[in-house]
Amino acid sequence: MTSFPYNFKDRGYSMPRTKKPLGMFRKAQTSAQPKQTTGLGTLPEWNLADLYPSMDSPAFASDLAKAAAECKGFNAAYKGKIEALAKIASGPLEAVQRYEALEQLLGRIMAYAGLVYAGDTTDPARMKFYGDAQEKVTAASSDLLFFELELNRLDDALAAKVAAGPLKHYRPWLEDIRKGKPYQLEDKLEQLFHEKSITGFGAWNRLFDETIASLRFNVDGVKLAIEPVLNLMQDPDEKTREKAAIAFGAGLKENLPTFALVANTLSKDKEISDRWRGFRDVADARHLANRVEREVVDALVSAVRAAYPRLSHRYYRLKAKWFGKPALKHWDRNAPLPQVPAKTYPWDDARDIVLGAYDDFSPKMADIAQRFFDERWIDAPVRPGKQPGAFAHPTVPSAHPYVLLNYQGKPRDVMTLAHELGHGVHQVLAGPNGALMAPTPLTLAETASVFGEMLTFRSLLLRTANAAQRRALLAAKVEDMLNTVVRQIAFYSFERNLHLERRNGELTAAQICGLWMSEQAESLGPGIELGTDYESYWAYIPHFVHSPFYVYAYAFGDCLVNSLYGVYQGAREGFAERYLAMLSAGGTKHHSELLAPFGLDARDPAFWQIGLKMIEGMIADLEGMEGKA
Repeated sequence: MTSFPYNFKDRGYSMPRTKKPLGMFRKAQTSAQPKQTTGLGTLPEWNLADLYPSMDSPAFASDLAKAAAECKGFNAAYKGKIEALAKIASGPLEAVQRYEALEQLLGRIMAYAGLVYAGDTTDPARMKFYGDAQEKVTAASSDLLFFELELNRLDDALAAKVAAGPLKHYRPWLEDIRKGKPYQLEDKLEQLFHEKSITGFGAWNRLFDETIASLRFNVDGVKLAIEPVLNLMQDPDEKTREKAAIAFGAGLKENLPTFALVANTLSKDKEISDRWRGFRDVADARHLANRVEREVVDALVSAVRAAYPRLSHRYYRLKAKWFGKPALKHWDRNAPLPQVPAKTYPWDDARDIVLGAYDDFSPKMADIAQRFFDERWIDAPVRPGKQPGAFAHPTVPSAHPYVLLNYQGKPRDVMTLAHELGHGVHQVLAGPNGALMAPTPLTLAETASVFGEMLTFRSLLLRTANAAQRRALLAAKVEDMLNTVVRQIAFYSFERNLHLERRNGELTAAQICGLWMSEQAESLGPGIELGTDYESYWAYIPHFVHSPFYVYAYAFGDCLVNSLYGVYQGAREGFAERYLAMLSAGGTKHHSELLAPFGLDARDPAFWQIGLKMIEGMIADLEGMEGKA
């Protein structure tokens, strides 16, 4: 069964093609929404009532019951009959349409449960609500497993005839699921894998989330949750950064037995699944889900690893020079530059900066993003128990996406807002493809988010006249790109080594830490000094737990965006329209088809050099600013 549908329909709102000065965007309506007022202004909290009124609402209970009944009805109506239906004129069109509606219903239920849970993963009531919903949806969806399996058992000629005829609209979806045909198991095994997921990898995912959310790190006698500690690690004061970093490493180290058990169990669980399904490489299942060829990813990884010396090694040597040190401590890696006043962005300023950058590029893009503020689709405050980090959840076509942030006013928080709104705009534009074809592979899903960051960065740079501030802004962007490209490929390499080593037996926490430190030292270079407290930092990366090998998608997206932005700078006329058309395609096209209108081909090894050279050029610009601040 495919993953639950993600996107929703574009309502078609448009904005007049007039440029708005900064600060002229509509403010989000706040009269009826919860408020958290801080020194950053009023931070919005999302309104999940667009999905369901509350956890105990009759509407939610009714949809759970409806889902179970309709899944059983679907099973009774179509199981064992797909081949016969494929041979008649109308084919299994009605069955596919019913299946799509059920995916949307199940997706709506789990989107709501997941978002409620993300709001406070330590609240017992929310934990139970999410766990119960997950169990019931898994049980209901078991009755749907046969459908894609039977579609894949159609012989190639009959499948092609159906895809060209009655199921023409769904052809991209059919072609995608048939790519998984060599790896599918017989029905009973598929059902067993599916039903055991909630007590298998799903349970370990929850254990990780709830452990991370419950951790408190002792910084100077004050016990802080993960987000405030990570925020202190970007503080202008070096002693503050050091204390936070050491406390963070110590807190993770205290819980390493749990994190090591999670890593070992999930790695073994994946190995069992891969072996039964016949995947040869540890990352092949991810490549298949991303609709990207292994050789394309290998070319990306090779290009980035070869570029470590001229990117991360070169930049961190330069930053160490700015700090007057032979090498930076790891807590200085993302530190603001010395002698540059730290800038804090109130929420309204962050909103206006991002919307202004989007509007300069495309009023339609800005108009879609504006709705996230106006209609309470964003949850911004830091709260105890709230899921750390940030995400954009697309939910389902009958609703709309939601964005979660932990906003603390740092320049990187502004970029995170731009990033997640990029996802949101993408999800809105892809929605009309429907629940089965709107979801976008992870590689292309990161394109809109990273492009949104680039637009925002360029807008801020144009508005910054002070030389020291420009250098700080450019340095922050380079660091973000290194975090997105170099760091994520280092993550991918670490993850590969962990999964490969796990095949030889269970790994101790010390062994995992050793793999981590080896990859980090190679990728960051001699300009960063890694202390023993850094050994445990692998433990808090959620992608290793929730989405094995997800991380290369960030590097893919960043290099792709750098190439796209180069095309945009060279020929802006008509670019925005082509770009929005690419986002609107959702999951209906392969990356090669989507990039063709821009003259780009990710299968060409030289393609990745375009993006890497842009980062290299920015580092050269920073070197040229020496003495000009």
